[in-house]
Amino acid sequence: MAKLATLVLSRGNRALSWAEQGAIVISASLFVALCARLTIPLPFTPVPLTLQNFGVLLVGLTLGSRRGFATLALYLIEGASGMPVFNPTGPGGVAQLLGATGGFLLAYPFVAGLAGWVMERGKASFARACAASLLAEVVLFAGGLSWLALLTHSFVQALRFGLYWFVFAEIIKVMLAAAVSTGWQYSRKEEA
Repeated sequence: MAKLATLVLSRGNRALSWAEQGAIVISASLFVALCARLTIPLPFTPVPLTLQNFGVLLVGLTLGSRRGFATLALYLIEGASGMPVFNPTGPGGVAQLLGATGGFLLAYPFVAGLAGWVMERGKASFARACAASLLAEVVLFAGGLSWLALLTHSFVQALRFGLYWFVFAEIIKVMLAAAVSTGWQYSRKEEA
């Protein structure tokens, strides 16, 4: 009887754990969607300035590689199905994934996954979070600029549309995501 009770409790705990993990992933995808709402359209490029990249980095740094990847995969599914989670200046849905920002969007799961993977490989620190974010940004811009180059038939034009205007803002987002994630992790350790 005790063995049966232990088995039932362990299965119940596993189900609760799955529910908790699911709630975390869904909440994090909604956080990225909220970050996407903070968008400034730029008249000289089809790529808007948005807080979305900050959200992606923060999710990866705080949730780790698996949950970060899952969160952003869910985010893409939400957006492709027509939910208003992408930045409001674009067409939304699958059209947005095929548009100028599509390469950036499709890179998001890998960006969050890489940032989380780097953070999982050592002691959480501001320097590690910055390094993880910078590596993740390389993946982000590789995907985004490659897609823009395909759309414009010009790598130079892709750089003009998707890189030059964003470097300074991305540095701020990297530093902010690193600071928030390490501060959050330090506060969790103090509570424990």
